[in-house]
Formats: sequence, structure tokens, C-alpha cells
Amino acid sequence: MSKVPPNPVDKPLPMVETAFLASATALIWYINTYFPLGPLLRIFFPIPTALIYSRWGNRSAWMSAWVTTLLITVLMGPPRSIQFLMPYGVVGVILGGLWKRQVSWAISMGWSILVMAIGFFFQLNLLSLLVGTNLWIYINRQITGFLDWVVIKLGLLLQPDVIVIQLFAVGLILLNAFLYILLVHLVAWLVFDRIGVSIPDPPLWLQTFLEYQDE
Repeated sequence: MSKVPPNPVDKPLPMVETAFLASATALIWYINTYFPLGPLLRIFFPIPTALIYSRWGNRSAWMSAWVTTLLITVLMGPPRSIQFLMPYGVVGVILGGLWKRQVSWAISMGWSILVMAIGFFFQLNLLSLLVGTNLWIYINRQITGFLDWVVIKLGLLLQPDVIVIQLFAVGLILLNAFLYILLVHLVAWLVFDRIGVSIPDPPLWLQTFLEYQDE
């Protein structure tokens, strides 16, 4: 039995989609840098890469992340492009791989939150190196001032310990990563379904909450 030759039209399709979504991601990053709209555009940083993985696999997803990085390098310089690749490019690849395997939200969110937290400290060290100042100390000073204000408002005679301040800072970073990744999952779940790409459904408690909000 003779084999059916591959359709020549299908062969460049992954490359075209990868280039298009990489360009769109770089454009979103560029717009958000100069016209920040809060978390609105940031939600879409990892989604195109995850979509490429869901449609065309691991190699195309990494190609999308690297092409986006190169485009941002050309537009804005290496520091900005590195800040995209770590963590958003890596998170996009991880989410795409886990969603394609229909892994539960608990696992995909857990890995993504971990990468986002590592990416935060990576960016913090990079920015500290560029500006010549330890920004982690600055963050701890701001948290110390906030905790002192809380203690005074509550009428407590306490002095926040260094360990408490550090744990509070890490907790805020993880909380921010959790909320961000949760929004990314929700947006991807709503958008991907409309374009024929399947990702796992939200946990039952979240589905119940969303249905209650729609009523």
C-alpha cells in the first residue's frame, strides 16, 4: 500500500503560527512596558507559547519563546528580553506541556507558581545588578514599614523580627504568583475552548463558584 504524501500546505503551518504568536507576544510585552494596563496584558505573556505547545508540541513552543525573546531584544534590549524569558517564556512552555497532557490545575498551578517565584528572584537579582543596589533590602524595608504600621494600629508593643519580615515577603511573592497563575488558567480555559484547543477543566469548587457568579 502506497503512503499518502504529506500535504505541503501543512508543513509550514507550525512555523507560521509560531512566528505570528511570537510576534504578537513581543508586541504585547512592548505595549505593556510603555502603556501598562495593570495585570490585563500581563495575563497574556505565557498564553501564546502555551497555545503553540498545545497545537504543535515542545519544539515549536521553545521556538516561540526564543523568537519572542529575540524580538524583544531587538526592540528593547537584552535586559527586557531576559525578563520575558524568565519566567513568562518558561511558564508558557510548562503550562502548554501540562495542559496537553490534561494534567490537573493543582499540578500545573503548582509548577507555574514555583517558576514564577524563581523568576521573581531572578529578575530582582538582575535589576539589582543593573542599578547597583540590592533591591531585596529595599523590599524588606518597605515591608518592615508596613508591619510597623500594622503593629501600631493594633496597639501592640512588638518589633517585627527579621525572619518574620523575610517570611512575609516570600508569602507576598507566592500569593502574587498564585493569583497571576490562576488568572492565566481562567483566561486560557475560556479562550482555548473557543478555538478548539482542550485544556483541563477547573477544580469543582471553582466551577461551582463561576456558575454561582453567572446566576
